[in-house]
Amino acid sequence: MTLDEEIKAIEDEISKTKYNKATEGHIGRLKSKIARLRDEVQKRASSKTGGEGFSVKKSGDASVVLVGFPSVGKSTLLNSLTGTESAVAAYEFTTLDVVPGAMEYKGATIQILDVPGLVRGAASGRGRGKEVIAVIRNADLAVILLDVFQLVHYDVLVQELNEAGIRVNSRPPDVTIKKKARGGVSISSTVELDLDEDTIKTILGEYRIHNANVLIRENITIDQLIDAVLGNRKYIPATVVINKIDLADEYTLRKCKEKFPDAVLVSADKKVHIEELKEKLYEKLGFIRIYLKPQGKPADMDEPLIVRYGSTIENICDKLHRDFKKRFRYAQIWGDSAKHEGQRAGLDHMMYDNDILTIVLRK
Repeated sequence: MTLDEEIKAIEDEISKTKYNKATEGHIGRLKSKIARLRDEVQKRASSKTGGEGFSVKKSGDASVVLVGFPSVGKSTLLNSLTGTESAVAAYEFTTLDVVPGAMEYKGATIQILDVPGLVRGAASGRGRGKEVIAVIRNADLAVILLDVFQLVHYDVLVQELNEAGIRVNSRPPDVTIKKKARGGVSISSTVELDLDEDTIKTILGEYRIHNANVLIRENITIDQLIDAVLGNRKYIPATVVINKIDLADEYTLRKCKEKFPDAVLVSADKKVHIEELKEKLYEKLGFIRIYLKPQGKPADMDEPLIVRYGSTIENICDKLHRDFKKRFRYAQIWGDSAKHEGQRAGLDHMMYDNDILTIVLRK
């Protein structure tokens, strides 16, 4: 039996098993086996392709990857957003490599990556899926691009990403697992859990964790516990974009908005709503503006430094010059992140939007 056949057999068994407290541990064990087998499938696919994926050097302030089925219009959208001349044709698999482009918007430089279309089985390596997934894992944001007449592709795409260990629009479960030499498994939680201790211990046992302290701070599912145990999942924000609206009637467009109320509806070919999409990408990437103030001089309020939300002074030093961190003495902050005007701060201070920053360096 091949790995894919073994996974299918376990999936069939899970689908036939009615979920309740009596079967919870059994289902947890089966799901753990599937997760382990899928990791093995991905490792084998990687060894066959000779590497982890396409080599793409990240550039700009953030990177966005266009994810969709072949011929959904990724290359045309890349051209509309960036002006990059990506090969465009009315047949599938036009893009056989990663095509990068740069989108300038509100002072930010955003790298847009056009990758080959995902197909069913991509997580197992089909259709160069392993290489494409490697690029997606390294991006800051995924655009899930759908054909206006093929909205069902959304579930397929998310499932393929899920099977490849990529979780879209979610965060890591608040679970801490500390292995120890002896003493068995000790489980503590700060909330009431739906999972019982036997189920948790069963899942840990599938990964040969028989001695550990487990702290759970939220009510988690079996799948979230498995993700916490594996510790190799990638959590990435995503936004849905529906393309080819110039070909659809009002009824079809209304159905799109009902199913995906937060999606941006565009025509990449006719350049319809492209500016709205640029704004959405900017917002999803969480950019903030930092105004630099040379010591003893007024701040430059015309050209802010664009960084991501959560950036620290250390991140900004790295962005400005490779020697700044080594020569750093202290910083002064004016703005919402400061306790008082001109507050002195260290490298670990997190910046807020519209903060003014002075970096003082050693001579």
